[in-house]
Amino acid sequence: MKEERKKIILILLISIFMLSFCLLPVIYMVIISLSKNPDFLSAEKTLRFTLKNYFDVLSVRSLHFTDYLKNSIAVSTISAALSVFIAALAAYSITRLNLPGKVILLFFVLVVSMFPQISLVGWLFKLMAELGWINTYPALILPYIGWILPLSLWILVSYFSQLPKELDKQALIDGCSRWQILFKVLFPVALPGLFSTFLLAFIFAFNEFMFALMLTADHKARTIPVGIALFQGLHGEIPWGNIMSAATIATLPVIILTIVFQKRIVQGLTRGAVKG
Repeated sequence: MKEERKKIILILLISIFMLSFCLLPVIYMVIISLSKNPDFLSAEKTLRFTLKNYFDVLSVRSLHFTDYLKNSIAVSTISAALSVFIAALAAYSITRLNLPGKVILLFFVLVVSMFPQISLVGWLFKLMAELGWINTYPALILPYIGWILPLSLWILVSYFSQLPKELDKQALIDGCSRWQILFKVLFPVALPGLFSTFLLAFIFAFNEFMFALMLTADHKARTIPVGIALFQGLHGEIPWGNIMSAATIATLPVIILTIVFQKRIVQGLTRGAVKG
């Protein structure tokens, strides 16, 4: 009994530590976003709360926060959708077709994904400049697809390998082509895995910073992470209230997606959709 009690206490302490470690920065961000005087060097030490920072971020046109939010949602959604679609085609080929060297190809994709972004961004900038795409959506969407694709491919290969190949054989007997099998049989069955992969790809693209910093110039294509990092007030001071309120609003889509679809994400990544 004592061992069980010690185990429970230890699990409880670890859980409290992990919860505090994860939530304290978020709580601090929210408090600063609501503070009337968020500057810690301010002579006024009394903490007073206000919603002015949120109104400023959403209403002051010079901050372009709504433009950054629109850009992030558009670029992340398109990039995630295309990445998942391409990864689904590749996962089907790897798990269903007798392709030579497909295991080597899969590990090659993994190796390529380990290259740091900073080693690639210079070549990307030169390419996008020659194409005239700097500060446009395609300048971000194409690199994002390549950046997200390895993650999407590995998740979907794992998921597609759990689907029984009897589905393909039965569909072939019924006269379906490979494309019909993919779109009419496997995609509907693999929808939980596809949806989970799309959510993770969207979050990855939404939080990306390096490519967005180097390949955009202003609010026409700049995304939220870069936009918030480049917030600057009058005379060069750092508007901590605006930065924290913008960061709070920017994290809401990711938090909502994670909370609402948490079960679907876990189910999609840990088990197949076909039950015996």
